[in-house]
Amino acid sequence: MSRPDRSLSSWEDAYKSTPPWDVGRPQPAFVELLRARELNKGRVLDVGCGTGENALYLAENGFSVSGVDLSTRAIAAARAKTAERSLEADFRAGNALSLEFRDNTFDNIIDSGLFHTFTDHDRPAFTREMARVLVPGGRYFMLCFSEKEPTGWGGPRRITRAEIEESFSPLFSINYIRDSSFATRIHNNGGKAYVTSATRKRV
Repeated sequence: MSRPDRSLSSWEDAYKSTPPWDVGRPQPAFVELLRARELNKGRVLDVGCGTGENALYLAENGFSVSGVDLSTRAIAAARAKTAERSLEADFRAGNALSLEFRDNTFDNIIDSGLFHTFTDHDRPAFTREMARVLVPGGRYFMLCFSEKEPTGWGGPRRITRAEIEESFSPLFSINYIRDSSFATRIHNNGGKAYVTSATRKRV
């Protein structure tokens, strides 16, 4: 997970230790997506991949995976895990608002806690970029904190169903927005979240 509304140095600092969102395993919501066979066959982009647990879980299960994160420390950790586990995955530092991939590259995108870090100003640019790198009919899966999560402990911005619909509907058909949980190192049973499935429109 990277938060582009903060400076690069702040994200590099976050990965000097283990940040709260880096739980050392894939998010249960994405494990369930695979079990339910919701991902399209083909290539997957993990946008805001952090140290790579979600991407590597998919790589273990036969997907061709790329991961992008703003933090070079996170990418270095993801590459080290890839080598340690004898897996194949492409991890690279980059900005989710301006990805270094060609149009129509990916069949799926997974987003674990990235969208909820963007400002209102950057959301349209983000959704355009996700649509650009997905094939027509490609699927975007997002896990974000919902407005049902209490704000007392701080943490990232909470997102409403209406905000998700408003942001993605111009370029995506929303398949569902479901209540879910976001595993962190500061929640006993996960933070209250939404998992969203959306399909890039064929335009």
